[in-house]
Amino acid sequence: MGSSSFSCSLLFLVLLGLVLNVAVLCNGGKTSNFVRPVEKTIDMPLDSMFSESLLATMLLNSTTQILLCSWDWSHNKAILVYNPSAVGPDAPYTFGLIGDLGQSFDSNRTLTHYEMNPQKGKTVLFVGDLSYADNYPNHDNVRWDTWGRFTERSAAYQPWIWTAGNHEIDFAPEIGETKPFKPYTHRYHVPYKASGVLLHFGKYTPQYKWLEAELPKVNRTETPWLIVLMHAPWYNSYNYHYMEGETMRVMYEPWFVEYKVDVVFAGHVHAYERSERISNVAYNIVNGKCTPVADQTAPVYITIGDGGNLEGLATNMTEPQPAYSAYREASFGHAIFDIKNRTHAYYNWHRNQDGYAVEADSMWFNNRYWHPVDDSTSSQS
Repeated sequence: MGSSSFSCSLLFLVLLGLVLNVAVLCNGGKTSNFVRPVEKTIDMPLDSMFSESLLATMLLNSTTQILLCSWDWSHNKAILVYNPSAVGPDAPYTFGLIGDLGQSFDSNRTLTHYEMNPQKGKTVLFVGDLSYADNYPNHDNVRWDTWGRFTERSAAYQPWIWTAGNHEIDFAPEIGETKPFKPYTHRYHVPYKASGVLLHFGKYTPQYKWLEAELPKVNRTETPWLIVLMHAPWYNSYNYHYMEGETMRVMYEPWFVEYKVDVVFAGHVHAYERSERISNVAYNIVNGKCTPVADQTAPVYITIGDGGNLEGLATNMTEPQPAYSAYREASFGHAIFDIKNRTHAYYNWHRNQDGYAVEADSMWFNNRYWHPVDDSTSSQS
């Protein structure tokens, strides 16, 4: 009797395990079953941030036409600027996506994987949280400089377009630092003054009014692809930073739908997630319509805050997986957004544990203005 009971219990557990394994595909899209070794994320030592031998190798192997070569005497190295690509609505262009990078050994793996990716990104779209210097005593600005030297091996050869994150605020009145974003804006001269302010996004603020006026100006016959970068994600099914972007979403999401934004990239959550095209703009307090719905006029939302910083991975996910979530995984990595022409772009995400060319997640994007065909992926899985 005891043996029979044990066998039944074992059979039940096996069946339950199979059911749970299948369930990861049932609620929303897919929750990856890739298991990454749990290792503490450790920052690289101060004296290991930059390899002169690596820079020399890049200089010798570069095949891109040089437009300008200047010499940085203070650091004894050349900084190269290259001819831009062709322009036009059907000109191809390849972007790299990195977020929340920091300067750990995992950060180094992320940047190396991006550099070695055979798709060869031409510009990095960076979704905030650069150096994580504020995690050090007295917001150690040396860590800002070491981060600059660490990323220079890529940033000296192609543009990096920055978005500010919470780790760029560096507001520390206890040590006399009362000007937010000072270390960041002194090192990275981003065009934040165009919107009147760097920090505040609430309704009727200069930034709100700037975006309200700016979005209608986008000429989609000249600029077919409308890509938005932000730091805190609006759609996030992890239990980290959950719904922190909600106040911003309520104000700005209707514009993103109205003006046919193709894709929104965010960071903040130290993991990866891609949504289907969804919106949640019907709610008006009394109608009760407050659930995200499939919407082919809306953007795809991608969280790419998986650069590898010392705070580690976000591993705790909400269950069940929301219907809008197409793919999610708690791994470090980077992504590529490869624009083919005005109608199509190919997107793919790469985890650090794989080979340089291996795609862990991917989708074809149909441009919302020029080719608004259904490009959802969950229904095709």
